[in-house]
Amino acid sequence: MERPLSEKEMEVIINDVVDKYGYDFSEYSKASMMRRINYLFITDRFVSFAEMRYRIKNDEQYLPRFIECITVSVTEMFRDPHFYRALAADVLPVLATYPLIRIWHAGCATGEEVYSMAIMLKEANLLHKSLLYATDISPVALEKANNGIYSLSQMQLYSENYINAGGKHSLSDYYHAQYESAKLDASLRARMVFSTHNLAMDSSFNEFQLILCRNVLIYFDHNLQNKVFKLFDNSLERLGFLALGTKESLRFSSISQRYKQSNVKEKIWRKMKGQDDMS
Repeated sequence: MERPLSEKEMEVIINDVVDKYGYDFSEYSKASMMRRINYLFITDRFVSFAEMRYRIKNDEQYLPRFIECITVSVTEMFRDPHFYRALAADVLPVLATYPLIRIWHAGCATGEEVYSMAIMLKEANLLHKSLLYATDISPVALEKANNGIYSLSQMQLYSENYINAGGKHSLSDYYHAQYESAKLDASLRARMVFSTHNLAMDSSFNEFQLILCRNVLIYFDHNLQNKVFKLFDNSLERLGFLALGTKESLRFSSISQRYKQSNVKEKIWRKMKGQDDMS
């Protein structure tokens, strides 16, 4: 087997991808990128760096595979049930006061957490006046999210998460079993908008009362994290909420002074001041 790719070779590939396709991964964590590109190198059985580089530069059909591997994320329905309990207690009662609720799931991966939110909103009688915007850089992940079809075997774990998150019914009420798959109810999908969006490069596209970006920023370096926080700040209404993953924080970001942590145990912040309020 060929030796692992070097950091210099990794940077060449990253530059090729941005030059040819416009996807910029240069501010992603270098350690994470090294692991993922070398995983792809081994898994797809490239015999040399030159062969891998040629494939990426000259085979546009290979690009979705590359992006899917580089941006792969671990997700599940009602992941961290205590987080969903905090949302139900602290955030949903505030959202209920709005005539239209706009929520952005940034870096939604294959969509499990978006459907989790839709179920929570439905049980709070809020789904009918909500729009859930779900974005990701990976077209492959978004296609799966849009389809809303997951492994039936996963539903046992998801059902346990749902109960621990304070679910009011049975998770099976929200999907139809088809052989080894579970298709989530179309009424949930009806309130969702799926679209590609690159957090590293794309701009704000709406104004939201709640933005969720959980376990994505840990793969970015500090500069890119700050860039994304500014994007979220520009996309969030005053008094809106920003929810992050368990290992992510606003504490040392450039926008932290405008936010107050609304739940001590969970990574949920509320935007207390707009840019015009800052001297």
